[in-house]
Amino acid sequence: MEIERYQISVPSDVDIAEGLKINSLIEASQQPIADPDKWLDEELKRNVLVTTVDYVLDWARSRSIFPLMFGLACCAFEMIGSATSRFDIARFGMDIFRWSPRQADLMIVAGTLTWKMAPAVKMVYEQMAEPKWVIAMGACAISGGTFRESYSVVPGINRIIPVDVYVPGCPPRPEGLIHGIRKIHEKIMRESIKRT
Repeated sequence: MEIERYQISVPSDVDIAEGLKINSLIEASQQPIADPDKWLDEELKRNVLVTTVDYVLDWARSRSIFPLMFGLACCAFEMIGSATSRFDIARFGMDIFRWSPRQADLMIVAGTLTWKMAPAVKMVYEQMAEPKWVIAMGACAISGGTFRESYSVVPGINRIIPVDVYVPGCPPRPEGLIHGIRKIHEKIMRESIKRT
């Protein structure tokens, strides 16, 4: 019996057509096809903001401060005046003055601090949750003011609690307190959420 040899078959018309089609596809595919979703990149560039978690949290914190009024003397009237519609500290995210230290994160000490009142100021400060800030409003809160030589006056609240911003004046106007609040905002924006 004789074994047949395999013969190389002649390409058929279908094979030739398929080869031509593949070759034409290879020639046409030398450059990538334009991205049909290019509009999406432009949309993302217009509407997506890339930032850090620190910045977002600091921005939110600085726009949602809950102040605690600690009016001790005449400066308290100017502090109250800053919450009226003329000065409107609500635009800084400070709608309502808090009366509980557990609900507040900014203590505004306005007026003369006596040694008899100092333990109460310290206790209220310690009851505030972290993070917390303090504004010393007026000459008396900053340094004892005109009463600093008195035996009963604390020569500055920074001897009792740490102070972040000093607002000078006797008494400072509401604009001065608003400037102090803006300084607190700047300080908050420089902080980091990570503990070092």
